Amino acid sequence: MGLFAIRDYRRLFGAQVIALFGTGLATVALGLLAYDLAGPRAGAVLATALTIKMVAYVVVAPLAAAYVDRLPRRWFLTALDVVRALVVLALPFVTEVWQIYVLIGVLQTASAAFTPTFQAVIPDIVTKEADYTRALSASQVASTMESLLSPVLAAVALTFMTFNLLFLGTSVGFAVSALLVLSTRIPDARPSARTNAWDRAVSGIRTFAATPSLRGVMALNLVVAAAGSIVVVNTVNYVRDVLGGTQSDVAWMLAASGTGTLLVALVLPRVLDRVADRLVMLTGAAVLLLAVGAAVAMSAASIAASLLTGVIWVAIGGGMALIITPTGRVLRRAVDPSGIPEVFAAQFSLSHLAWLVTYPIAGWVATRAGFTTTWVVLAALAALGALTAMVVWPRTERVASEEQAGTAAALPAEDGDLVTVSAATREAEEGTLIAGQCSCVRTV
Repeated sequence: MGLFAIRDYRRLFGAQVIALFGTGLATVALGLLAYDLAGPRAGAVLATALTIKMVAYVVVAPLAAAYVDRLPRRWFLTALDVVRALVVLALPFVTEVWQIYVLIGVLQTASAAFTPTFQAVIPDIVTKEADYTRALSASQVASTMESLLSPVLAAVALTFMTFNLLFLGTSVGFAVSALLVLSTRIPDARPSARTNAWDRAVSGIRTFAATPSLRGVMALNLVVAAAGSIVVVNTVNYVRDVLGGTQSDVAWMLAASGTGTLLVALVLPRVLDRVADRLVMLTGAAVLLLAVGAAVAMSAASIAASLLTGVIWVAIGGGMALIITPTGRVLRRAVDPSGIPEVFAAQFSLSHLAWLVTYPIAGWVATRAGFTTTWVVLAALAALGALTAMVVWPRTERVASEEQAGTAAALPAEDGDLVTVSAATREAEEGTLIAGQCSCVRTV
């Protein structure tokens, strides 16, 4: 039976896709709302709103993952979708910046609780290892398509409507997502073997600290966040104030980054069949360093060119995909199957912790010191992350213990690296792109 022949998974995947595209539209609309209320200070307003989001994701998500086994998950997910729909519906009516912050705080607290709960449901519905692997890949494909198509849809919509109506689209998306979740047979969670909620919340983080490849992933999270913050936070002000573009131009520039992500996603599966994950991800870091360096040079030379900016944005999207897409493979290979949910939850929080550092820099520093200074700081952080990853993630790595590895085997990659693969997942992963649930899905 194929993955999409599973009724409950099909409905959950539909809910995910609809909610993703709704939040993609709202991402564009939020930036334009910030510009409408704050003008040149829009970057600082957007950075503050996104910082609130990251705080919620870093603090609330691990707690939700720890306590989710005590809740009826179907009703919990439905309630969170309803809360998000109502909050987004209220955003077009705000008149003060502080109102944005309050609503975003409520919205992102609900999203931070929703994501780990949703991720934990999938393996209980998709029980076969091979199908679960495909479910991870399908999740990444959906996220990639959203990053490309949502700004394009927003650009088209903005030619005949105001940006406030984009929030309505997001609200409808959450409402439909809630109905699909409600129609799904979601079993209640099995009680965790860890009785202490704090132990459950931090166990994945302890695994990251003890595993060289996961320490490398943690460092590369900083590279992704440093470069990605330029696109997410600075696009609206750069396009409107430097390039003199329109609201639609903002959406098209965001779509340029999504195009880079999609192009890489199309070719990466074949590359990952032949090249080790470490090399691919470090190549992504190099691409991001070059792209951010080009952005610094463009700003320092006062070159206001839409085409050049678009090329740099495409490179940033491609570099991020080179790091994000193989991350799920690295996580799964680092632990035995029983530890996978905790490691994915830890990556979710740690990746957002990196964005928590870079979002304020991209918004607040740019407002006070300009784009050049801001992008120099972000370039320095990206370089720090890349160098750290090269040092802490050795070319040859074997798992440290029998308990962590299970029945692991070391497989040689064509570029000379060694990758460690759990025997329980090796067959399922062979020839399949395993995409991480930890990707930086663009949500509001």
